[in-house]
Amino acid sequence: MHPINSTTRTIIFCVMAPAILLAGCGESTPPEPELSFEERLQEQLIQAQPGDVIEVPAGIHEITRGLSLTVDGVTLRGAGMDSSILSFRNQSQGAEGLLVSADNFVIENIAIEDTIGDALKINNSNNVTIRNVRTEWTNGADTNNGAYGIYPVQSSNILIEGSVAIGASDAGIYVGQSNQIIVRNSRAEYNVAGIEIENSTFADVYNNIATNNTGGILVFDLPNLPVQGGRNTRVFDNQISNNNTANFAPEGNIVGTVPAGTGLMILANDNIEVFGNDFVDNNSANVMIVSYHITGLAVDDANYDPFPEAIHIHDNRFSGGGSQPDSEPLQALQQAIGQNIPDVVWDGTIVPGKSASEVLCLREAIVSFVNLDAMNGFAAPSFDLSAHDCSMPALESISLSATND
Repeated sequence: MHPINSTTRTIIFCVMAPAILLAGCGESTPPEPELSFEERLQEQLIQAQPGDVIEVPAGIHEITRGLSLTVDGVTLRGAGMDSSILSFRNQSQGAEGLLVSADNFVIENIAIEDTIGDALKINNSNNVTIRNVRTEWTNGADTNNGAYGIYPVQSSNILIEGSVAIGASDAGIYVGQSNQIIVRNSRAEYNVAGIEIENSTFADVYNNIATNNTGGILVFDLPNLPVQGGRNTRVFDNQISNNNTANFAPEGNIVGTVPAGTGLMILANDNIEVFGNDFVDNNSANVMIVSYHITGLAVDDANYDPFPEAIHIHDNRFSGGGSQPDSEPLQALQQAIGQNIPDVVWDGTIVPGKSASEVLCLREAIVSFVNLDAMNGFAAPSFDLSAHDCSMPALESISLSATND
């Protein structure tokens, strides 16, 4: 009888024990490759369940494809807007950074940088909280930047607070075609429009800083959109200063018509109350109230009202401004009067049958004013305030659902 040597013993063992063979005979299953942060985050967003909290740790996280969420009741939370950064500087896919179509959504303590298109878009959502979020294009004011930073649209019950928006080629903080809105305690800087409320109803915009934009705060109503009839916005207790950045909107954008140096512009919107704000050194004009006709664009929407009405401006503070207007009518006016453009500029357009006091009531301790007489080709600007010495009922404050207010 021949003894079994070690080689023979190994062969017999591997033949008789195929399960052990896989583990010990040189043919083990390779481990699964570790997912990248981007892959893990997208997987979490896709597989999320209502009530989930998705944490984004501190660090700069490179994202190359647009992210999306369609599950209700999810919170996306970072460690701070200057700590947890989603960087899209090498983005190769997707039209947005993060696109959300979900109710009861919260995003907080996070930054989204350098997206190809919009940074954070919220679409058709109810009960949205955007808290301590920063959106930024880090190369500064550039026509090639994405259009919108923080961008809820066709949504309701929206709270934006403690947030920062920098470098958008359209609007830094924009709420469009929505209702029941609060934008507060936030900062918009080096955007074309700092904060914009467009074709929306029932909004409070307060305790914000809008500085170094082309236009600080815009309240617009535009034609040819599914939702029209913008109204009932309060703009109060904001600091609106030095919004003198040259307009860098891509050609053809409506905000491309906003003169550099605009503090607040109200365009074709109704029932607006403006009070308690500090307007400082906005070089075209601190406040402008204009109809859509001032853009020079044709109105081809039969359902659209291009005229502003029921604008109530009171108890604000004005300092400087109007020294370097970026608008042909304003430049001509400055040349004619040899002075800075007045604090409050109204283009003078009126709905047929309405009076000047139905368009604008102006109650300020110290204010300068001009009616540009745009309806007559700017032929006879007037500085007479008497027709606007009136007041209107205060608008009610906005109260959101307990979910996010």
